[in-house]
Amino acid sequence: MDMDLESYLKNEKIWHKFIEKAETIRTADAAAASGVPLEKLTKTLVLLDEANQPILAIIPGDCKLSFGKLRKATGAKSLRLSPFSEAESYSGYPPGGTPMLHHKNKMKVVVSSKLSAFDTIYGGGGSRRLILELKTEDVVRLNNAVVADITE
Repeated sequence: MDMDLESYLKNEKIWHKFIEKAETIRTADAAAASGVPLEKLTKTLVLLDEANQPILAIIPGDCKLSFGKLRKATGAKSLRLSPFSEAESYSGYPPGGTPMLHHKNKMKVVVSSKLSAFDTIYGGGGSRRLILELKTEDVVRLNNAVVADITE
């Protein structure tokens, strides 16, 4: 699959806005570098279930993932974070740049219900130098995502 995120967004006529920033990996650093509020800047986490199937969890930058709640939302028996070195092989993007949609592999996606409070949310823009703003409803719809309480 061609991982050209911008072409995909334009071809699908998805409203979006890219913000350039200094290269960062940590969400808090990205928020500081871009001026985006941390609760609207998402962490897009690649996890693996007991069968090594990837699951994507999208949570607010100021929250921690609850593995127990995510297991309940996905029906997984066990979950672990994908090793940093392997995350790109599942999503197609480097950690710190993983966008909220358009991934290399089809994955189950769960979006934190806390993000439903916002019309638009921000996430990785395909590289560590870009942040992507999308409509929350588009992130849910295009991923066929489950919306659930998955934070501590």
